[in-house]
Amino acid sequence: MAFDTPLYLCGPLREPRQMLADQEYSGHTSIHDDSMAEKLGFRAGPIEGPTHFSQFVPLLAEVWGQDWFERGCFSAHFQNMVVEGEQVRAFIERPAPGTTRVRAWAEKSDGTPVLEASASLGPDDGDTLLDQRMAKLRAPEKLVILSDLHVGMAGRKDEQVRMDPDQNMGKLYPFSLNQKLERITENTPWYSDGKSAPWGRAVIPLEMVSVLAEYSSKEAGFPVKQPAVGLFADQEIRMVDGPLFVGEDYLIRREIVALSESKRTESYWVRSRIYDASGETLKAEMLLNHATLKHSYPRYEEEAAG
Repeated sequence: MAFDTPLYLCGPLREPRQMLADQEYSGHTSIHDDSMAEKLGFRAGPIEGPTHFSQFVPLLAEVWGQDWFERGCFSAHFQNMVVEGEQVRAFIERPAPGTTRVRAWAEKSDGTPVLEASASLGPDDGDTLLDQRMAKLRAPEKLVILSDLHVGMAGRKDEQVRMDPDQNMGKLYPFSLNQKLERITENTPWYSDGKSAPWGRAVIPLEMVSVLAEYSSKEAGFPVKQPAVGLFADQEIRMVDGPLFVGEDYLIRREIVALSESKRTESYWVRSRIYDASGETLKAEMLLNHATLKHSYPRYEEEAAG
């Protein structure tokens, strides 16, 4: 008996944990600090967006197995902030056999949307959700905080990165992988015991790929005016020749691929390409929309009027 009823896979409600309350950059605290968040008009410091990515991994591994870790792409637009104590559930479409792209989303326990996303399997990911969103961007009328940036601007140097189990990831991410694994919503021995993983190496969790790709970003030297507070509005993580491994050296090259503006924010979209240590083999990519809050920059009105 056949039905045309759409079916979905979902995970349990989880309470993601806040681990960025002590985050610092450019000499000030971030939006994840409660006092800073309240100063900017938010009720509390939000949990970092990619924290929610972990809840999708068991669902996508159920659909695509080992291939998901090697060639998977998760492309997300963040819709509403989550604070510690709130519960979140992840959903994906139940795909037909052979499907290499599904719609995904997350909701709070009361149905409030958290993020919308596409999940796909390479090498041909097609148009991801962020491909579609970028295609609709309009050129900004006038940038103030980002006035010194331009599309095509590259980071000033190749960045050498790695993630060891007990390595503190610095002021942007003041915790280690092992500390994250104590709080991560979905854990697996593959993240800590290489002998249990198909590749014989411990795998960096999807949400921690964001940390690997971003913790050294200051070295890119993009001239964003300060003090200004930002947040992640859109994020895509794509495995090209994955997975990425714990204790492995990588090289990152960055490029600004778009600039945009909304009523409240100025945004710069950065594509970070993660290579092997030689810089010859592309392993993964991250596309990140850094949305800087206009009212967090003290001289915004003055410079905008100039």
